[in-house]
Amino acid sequence: MGKIKTVIVDDSAFVRKTIREMLSASPEIDVVGMARDGEAALEMVEQLDPDVVTCDLLMLKLDGVGFVRRQMQRKPVPILILSASPNDAKHVLEALEWGAVDFIQKPTRLANDGLLLMRKELIEKVKAAALAPQSPQPFPPVPVAAAQPRRRATRVDIVVLGVSTGGPQALRYLVPQFTDDFPVPLVIVLHMPIVYTAAFAEKLSEISRLPVREATEGCVVQSGEALLAPAGRHLTFQRTSQGPVQVRLSIQPIDKPHRPSVDVLFQSAAETYGNRVLGVVMTGMGDDGKRGAAWIKAQGGTILTQDETSCVIYGMPRSVAEAGLSDGAVLLTSMAEEIGKRL
Repeated sequence: MGKIKTVIVDDSAFVRKTIREMLSASPEIDVVGMARDGEAALEMVEQLDPDVVTCDLLMLKLDGVGFVRRQMQRKPVPILILSASPNDAKHVLEALEWGAVDFIQKPTRLANDGLLLMRKELIEKVKAAALAPQSPQPFPPVPVAAAQPRRRATRVDIVVLGVSTGGPQALRYLVPQFTDDFPVPLVIVLHMPIVYTAAFAEKLSEISRLPVREATEGCVVQSGEALLAPAGRHLTFQRTSQGPVQVRLSIQPIDKPHRPSVDVLFQSAAETYGNRVLGVVMTGMGDDGKRGAAWIKAQGGTILTQDETSCVIYGMPRSVAEAGLSDGAVLLTSMAEEIGKRL
């Protein structure tokens, strides 16, 4: 693949210029065009056929959500959403539902120093987006949840799941397949900025039979419920003297590239539940989850990874599989069934 042809869409001339300078720092990226709104961007994408589009969320003529929706209906292209405020969380999630690959939170102050802080992340995500499959529907329609009678005995006591880029779309497909009598707790780490996890948990719960909520300090880990780790804090487990396992939230360790970290979640699950842990590593950049998977395997637990063809970004699952830690590579369309079998 040659240089990554990129189009920048933003209604601020200053932001367009700054983002162009940021992306031009990478010899692998070529900014081929800039548009000031979604309407102009639709025409530009048709003319220039870019590999990736970065798009502002709030614009006057046609906003980011509208652009993503119309562009995906015309011709799918990897789109990164740039959001200026955590208050835009619901709109960001809507753009992801329509097919945007990922999003980046802009600094609150649009000064040069603030914007340049996001340069590394932006370049990494543009490179990753260029590898994403260009499909009008990355995932098939969500199937109707099948009846899953409560099991009196299971081979595992908890399912822990780690996911990043492409995660919102994947979870919107996977979780609604589980019914409210899911026999063990489901605990999820999804890499997202602060505020977004609460909004996503709420949206996911609306479309699922299995209740989904953002985890809180001290909440009890119980079957028939999915907990989403809050952005900005690691999620671990603590078994109380009375018996039930509770959630602990902390900023420690601070040396992890992600908070929450899949590695931290998986390690704590292995330490708390021993060999009765099922870990699932799904689409995402990087290798978060590899060390945690090793902890689960060392205790005798099981690891499933999403297969390459159904991932938006085959990074995290690849790192686990190539380390020899995966007990099976599973299509997203088969993941709910495979998890059920492993229970």
